[in-house]
Amino acid sequence: MSTTDTVPDRTTEPTPADRTPPVAERAWLLVARREVLTRLTDKAFLAGTLITILLVVGFVGWQIVSEGDASTYTVAATADAGDTARLLAEEVPGVDEEVRVEVVEVDSDDAGVTALEDEEVDVLLRPGDNGWTLVGRDEVPGDLEAAAASVVRDAALVGNAEQAGTSLAELQQGSELSTTLLEGDAEQQAFAQGMGVALAFLFYMAALGFGYALSGSIVEEKANRIVEIITTKIPVRQLLIGKIAGNTLLAIGQTALIVAVGLVGISFTDYAQYLPALTEGVGWFVAFFLVGFCFIACWWAVAGALASRAEDLQTTATPLSFLMMGVFFGAFLFEGTALTVASYVPPFSCVLMPMRILQGDAAVWEPFAAIAILVAAMGATVVLAERLYRRALLQTQGRVTLKQAWRAAD
Repeated sequence: MSTTDTVPDRTTEPTPADRTPPVAERAWLLVARREVLTRLTDKAFLAGTLITILLVVGFVGWQIVSEGDASTYTVAATADAGDTARLLAEEVPGVDEEVRVEVVEVDSDDAGVTALEDEEVDVLLRPGDNGWTLVGRDEVPGDLEAAAASVVRDAALVGNAEQAGTSLAELQQGSELSTTLLEGDAEQQAFAQGMGVALAFLFYMAALGFGYALSGSIVEEKANRIVEIITTKIPVRQLLIGKIAGNTLLAIGQTALIVAVGLVGISFTDYAQYLPALTEGVGWFVAFFLVGFCFIACWWAVAGALASRAEDLQTTATPLSFLMMGVFFGAFLFEGTALTVASYVPPFSCVLMPMRILQGDAAVWEPFAAIAILVAAMGATVVLAERLYRRALLQTQGRVTLKQAWRAAD
């Protein structure tokens, strides 16, 4: 009786060459993690973030303190003007909460003039031909003049109404003047514009700072020939995606922290009343920031791949630096139709469309259209940048031009 050896059928099992290494499948996550950890342990990065937050806290703190400060003016008055001067001290803060009046009694008008010339008082109150006169040394503060004029006028009306046997309310009947604005509250508009410029500045700083860091890390890896080892273990595409993902996460985290500190600080100021109306604009800024930074990061990666030394990076990254400056200054320079058109054009849309939303100038559908265009541009950029990055990354003999990278063999 013969026996037959049974050989297991392995025809369905993949060979090692057919298998995708588990590390390669998640290589971009490892690269992104390395980028994040490297920056989070960088003392310069941490110090820069802390200094920026302290500057924001300091600016908002100064706003809070300055809002609480009231201008106090000393008013010299003789006995004849004493009652009116004391009335100013009592009523002026009710007219303008940032103005205070302190009364300094003087023996005579000449003594009041002397005190004024010696800078012991700010103004001198004296009777006039048809009311009262505020005498200043070289000027009468405008806020004091406006508040005092209102108090004196109301006091005169009350006195005249009593003499006429009527009341102040009857005298003022029909004299009320109200206002209506076609374009919203001017102060709110100014605050929204300022907020838009601040967010544009944050995008500019993030794109420039993290962009240079991304390009610099690529150049360093090329100069040390480390990239030649890395690319034998993981695909170049995974390396590019990981670097962009890591730096995007860092940029979003740092910017979100700065914005959060700023908004918390603003909530303690008089501008807190405008924050609910700006929530939508800030939300759209986050969305445009995320997509726009990925769009820009692709080109920063290409700039790093085209350079072989740190000196070359100054040349390859210069166009991007000027582009970022153009995006930032566009927030100041574009107006009217130019602003509307540019708010759809990447990467200008990253800051201009959120600014238009903050100012209430954008229709409901416009941000959706603008971000759709930005997403499409980012998708095309990823494909184009990946090809340039892949073909230029391993060329370490001098600076590579875009034309050379495009034509180089894989």
